[in-house]
Amino acid sequence: MKFTEIRAEDNASTVTEFLLLGFSDLPNLQGILFGMFSIIYLIILVGNSFIIVITRIDPALQKPMYFFLANFSSLEICYVSVTLPRILFSIAAQERKISVLSCATQLCFFLMLGATECFLLAVMSYDRYVAICNPLHYPLVMNPTKCTQLAAASWLGGIPVQIGQTCQIFSLHFCNSNQINHFFCDIPPFLKLACGDTSINELSVYLVAILFAAVPFMLILASYSKIIATILKLPTATGRAKAFSTCSSHLLVVFLFFGSATITYLRPKSTHSPGTDKLFSLFYTIVTPMLNPLIYSLRNKEVIAALRKLLRIK
Repeated sequence: MKFTEIRAEDNASTVTEFLLLGFSDLPNLQGILFGMFSIIYLIILVGNSFIIVITRIDPALQKPMYFFLANFSSLEICYVSVTLPRILFSIAAQERKISVLSCATQLCFFLMLGATECFLLAVMSYDRYVAICNPLHYPLVMNPTKCTQLAAASWLGGIPVQIGQTCQIFSLHFCNSNQINHFFCDIPPFLKLACGDTSINELSVYLVAILFAAVPFMLILASYSKIIATILKLPTATGRAKAFSTCSSHLLVVFLFFGSATITYLRPKSTHSPGTDKLFSLFYTIVTPMLNPLIYSLRNKEVIAALRKLLRIK
């Protein structure tokens, strides 16, 4: 263990590097894990890149809904690129060490992009709300300038708070160990390593999670309660089916992401365990981004048509 600057007043040490244990407890599966994560990363890159390309070049997809979908796909590529390349490097090189600066940088970008995902999902639900509940005003309300502003706010809105939270986490003293039983630098394992009372830090994590996850989720639920009420009033079954089809993909992604993330960050510290933390983290950091292109493409006729046109499939 590598420590410097012993502090006599609190008998704590300042860690200069951490050990990301990752999946080192599965020594016989390292090759399989490397191959599996490589395939997943490739699927995420290719799938989301296809969505970005077709929403940019196909005239039928020049709508606010697909503008936000392209932003969401770009976000997913950035989001997984914060964690997956490091996982692949650790498995391939069997190198577990990570500097404090690299760890803080990874955590900060992970938190900022996570906040962006929460905001962007809320914005996408607002877009569907306006389109279905106020269709006559939709072109005016969701004009290109407004869409750009909403997307920019989603990307930038969480940066100051998440930088502050990262600084707060890394101002803690880690006197017990520098081994992180996780596959990336995340908040729950850091709180376990910290010595002393971390109740203030835990409260801060809960407050930020409520602000960046619970509030957008409640706004999404409010939007969809009005959307569903409006859809049920439509006179024809065909109209109801078409309206539901434009919302079902987004709703599925919302529940996959918010469900696993909420369980990870809003559970009491005493209920955290390395195994469950890794499982839930894998789900919302890797599995959900892999499924998103499939969910949006397979459940959207316009995207399927554009993809066939791009690939020249009749």
